[in-house]
Amino acid sequence: MAVSVAGFLGLLIAVAVLRGVELMISRRNQHRLEAQGVSRADEPHFRWMVLLHSAVLAGAALEVLALNRPLIPVPAILMGTLFALANALRWWVIRTLGTHWNVQVMDSISLGVITSGPFRLVRHPNYAAVFIELAALPLIHTAWLTALAGAAAHAWVLSRRLVVEEAVLLRNRDYRATVAHRPRFVPRLFAKRATLAQPPTAGSSRDT
Repeated sequence: MAVSVAGFLGLLIAVAVLRGVELMISRRNQHRLEAQGVSRADEPHFRWMVLLHSAVLAGAALEVLALNRPLIPVPAILMGTLFALANALRWWVIRTLGTHWNVQVMDSISLGVITSGPFRLVRHPNYAAVFIELAALPLIHTAWLTALAGAAAHAWVLSRRLVVEEAVLLRNRDYRATVAHRPRFVPRLFAKRATLAQPPTAGSSRDT
């Protein structure tokens, strides 16, 4: 087995382990929110999101091994950098939301609205980060079939997820007043400085 293949498989295993850690954090936070009377929103497509993450990791490994996908240095460096930046953004979101972060949609908007961190720019920074991450990860070792199929499936899963999540968020008047006008995923490059300087309010947002 080539060194690059072994290293790529190691990266996939590390990502899988990290997903397990995130699930542990999510369960802990979910228990804390439930203790405060917060309920979990009905989300029939959540299982497909979990399956998608697993399928991208497994698919990338199988494609590289079965189809002998090469590691091409320049694309590998570019995709690796993109993957690292997406991970940094995801952990920025987790840190910003604190105990309110969850992989499932929790109806905790009544506890307040987060407008700090990446939420100053977009409504759903974590979804943007995860989409980029799952697309870039297979391409580190040119597993382009997995990247394309994963991106298409991810777009569908996210569209279903947002229907549920935004129905919860938009019921809250404070959310509609402070965050709802911001773009979903991509910041406005020429946003007014006054808008970006809005002071944060205590609370949570359900971006997972």
